[in-house]
Amino acid sequence: MNTHSTLTLASAAFGLALAGTALAQAPAQSAPAVVRATHSADEELARAIADLNSLRETVASDKLPMAQQLTGLEDSVITLRKDADKSQRTLDESAIENAALDSQVKARDEELAYVRGLLDEYVRAFEGTVGVGEMQVLGDSIETAKQAATNNSLGDAERFSRQTLFADLTLGRMLDMMGGHRFAGVCVDVMGSVLNGQFAVIGPFSLFSADNGTAGIALSQVGSPNPLVRPLEGELAASIAPLVATGQGMFPLDPSRGGALKALVQKTSLVHIFIKGGVIMWPLLAASVIAAAVVLERILFLLLEQKRRSPRTVAKFFIEVGKGDLAAAIAISHKSKDIVVTTLGYALDHRDQSIGHAFTYAETRAMRRYRRFLAVLDTVITLAPLLGLLGTVTGMMGSFSVIGGDLSSPGAITGGIAEALIATAFGLVIAICCLLPYNYLNSRIEIIENELLAAGEQLKLLATATTGAR
Repeated sequence: MNTHSTLTLASAAFGLALAGTALAQAPAQSAPAVVRATHSADEELARAIADLNSLRETVASDKLPMAQQLTGLEDSVITLRKDADKSQRTLDESAIENAALDSQVKARDEELAYVRGLLDEYVRAFEGTVGVGEMQVLGDSIETAKQAATNNSLGDAERFSRQTLFADLTLGRMLDMMGGHRFAGVCVDVMGSVLNGQFAVIGPFSLFSADNGTAGIALSQVGSPNPLVRPLEGELAASIAPLVATGQGMFPLDPSRGGALKALVQKTSLVHIFIKGGVIMWPLLAASVIAAAVVLERILFLLLEQKRRSPRTVAKFFIEVGKGDLAAAIAISHKSKDIVVTTLGYALDHRDQSIGHAFTYAETRAMRRYRRFLAVLDTVITLAPLLGLLGTVTGMMGSFSVIGGDLSSPGAITGGIAEALIATAFGLVIAICCLLPYNYLNSRIEIIENELLAAGEQLKLLATATTGAR
């Protein structure tokens, strides 16, 4: 309808244009044709105007519903925009609330991590303050609390629950420690034997009383949960057993907070080291006693011989030999105790066959007195390290025999190693202590021997000159 009217109006306008054009170009003699064309164009124009008016009425009738529809659509858009704005505000408010919640969750996570760190640090610090022997009672709880901080498979609630349970346990232990704490456990004696008994933690030190009657102070051992019990002596030893058994008794006050008592227990004596060295220490002791006796006897011998030396008598002896008065020289040697004079006098007194042979025999006899027992000292120097090595072998054999048994008692293993080291150390000390006097004695003997050889050569020259002069 609208399209057709528009086409008709256009056609009429186009016809009018053609008519005008034709009218302008037509000659004067074609006037009737022009009138007819004009009349036709007017009719077409009238029809086009009528169609245009009809089209305008149609457009006007269609415009009102479309305007009403447009108004409705605009109202819908406004409503939707309001809903969108409300949704956006709700979304923004939710984002702000979520950000605040995230900040609170992060803060709570940080607080929880800080508390977990404090609890973990408390567990590790508490482990260093556990008394001797208490690891047998608290060891599993400490290990569980330590693993709670490193076990990623546990949830935060489970991890926190384990750590707080351990904190409650330590608080209970603190209450028990106020009046002394007793508990059953095992300990290792100095020979490496595992003993069952009772612990009593009193202040800074731990006491132990075994079922077999052994009682003393408990000392920790590196690498072993089982502590070492060191027995005390005198009144201290007698008061430990009933105190540990009943929780009541008298015990001497230690103002050093256990330091003096531990120093008393850990003080090492030579007798204790000797016993710790094992059976091989007895042969080493015998060798050291023999070596000490030989050294003492030889030093006394050298001091006595040194007092008997008389350079004046030696000079007088050679003067008589130079004069040719051999009898007077022999008489001087019989009265003197100087080794040089007596040796030369013996050579002169037995010069019948050969004075050289007589002097060699006398010199050998004199030096035998100086070298007496030196072979024993030399044997001790060689034997002592070998005995120490034997002690090393036997001690290591004892250690290796324990390795196949109870490895929870390192005292039994280290006991054999200590035996080996002690025996070796004593053997080396004995050899070193014997080597010094042995070399000193040999140097003194070498001096005397050189002096005798020089005096013997001088005697041979003087005796030969005297005999030749005669």
